[in-house]
Amino acid sequence: MKITDVRAAGLRGATPEGGWTEELRSEDVVHTLVAVHTDAGILGLGSVFTSENLVRAALDVLRPLLIGESALEPERLAEGLHRATFWLGRGGSITHTISGVDAALWDLLGRATGQPVGRLLGGRHRDRVRPYASLLMTQPEQLADRLRPCVAAGWTAFKIGWGPFGRSGAALDERIVATAREAVGPDALLMVDAGASDSAWRNGYKWARRTADMLRAYDIAWFEEPLPPDAIEDYIRLREHAPVPIAGGEVLTRRQSYLPWIERGAFDIVQPDVTKVGGISELRRVGWSAHDHGIRLIPHGWNTAVGLAADLQLASALPDTDLVEYVTGSPYVDDILSTPWALDSEGMLPIPEGPGLGIELDPDALGRYTDAEALLGADR
Repeated sequence: MKITDVRAAGLRGATPEGGWTEELRSEDVVHTLVAVHTDAGILGLGSVFTSENLVRAALDVLRPLLIGESALEPERLAEGLHRATFWLGRGGSITHTISGVDAALWDLLGRATGQPVGRLLGGRHRDRVRPYASLLMTQPEQLADRLRPCVAAGWTAFKIGWGPFGRSGAALDERIVATAREAVGPDALLMVDAGASDSAWRNGYKWARRTADMLRAYDIAWFEEPLPPDAIEDYIRLREHAPVPIAGGEVLTRRQSYLPWIERGAFDIVQPDVTKVGGISELRRVGWSAHDHGIRLIPHGWNTAVGLAADLQLASALPDTDLVEYVTGSPYVDDILSTPWALDSEGMLPIPEGPGLGIELDPDALGRYTDAEALLGADR
């Protein structure tokens, strides 16, 4: 089975807010789907957290390295792409785009062999996983109004992030967290994401240390991105002294970037994003490195249904990955599959058992947000 084409299609029209200072509009494209086509008529799907224009430009570089290659060797091909393009710089649009290609190749291998990707990665440790509803912070009363319907719908884990947190004062920060804890109840998992990778972030170690003390009183499962993403020394100190677990790493790419953070103990929980880090192949390697150092991997997942499907397969294959992020209210997650996601009676999300990533896109639904025919082909 040979690769005949690699196509990209950006999602637009319902892009959710990101909480950034330079906030997204619904028409902005930051989520791009990739499809790898083959001479056997089978295609694989991946997702990239990068604009369509940048993905298309990256594919102009990557496509000649892929056409005619076997579609059944994802790790070899992805590593070859990384090595062939190292002179363009690790990370950024090239690495992000390789992420989507790599996931699509794993999807293809699974479809060709009739196996879910998780089994191909070495075996399924679990057949379901707890998703956490990921919501942007707002003023306390508005946040409670957003959380309560999620509780009623069966969600048992929640992450609140960005918005005014860390930007308006300690009193408001605590009111937000206290209100969220009351809304979700004492038994739910609750995580807090400061969003310190935002371009306008101004807080440092002392703020993070004081805030971690406050979060302990509300039984916060982890404190995410409390410091700027390159402040490794401060992360190491914070993890050593904070009374709550420290999480981060969503902006890093490739396994090599994670090594100093893992080996020096900067995180309790490391959070690579499968749509940026280099794909399933790279995220799996980060996961096992973290496991060997007593660190949990919980993937960052503010992306699409295809990205979530990849996270679910990885959660089945990595022993410590018992949670996945679920962007609540995003049509790119909820509305583009032929069979929508559904929680079970215990608030768990079944990991697809079908071949590949285990999902099928609904071309008509997808067509509301992109040119589905150009991505998938006229016969889809």
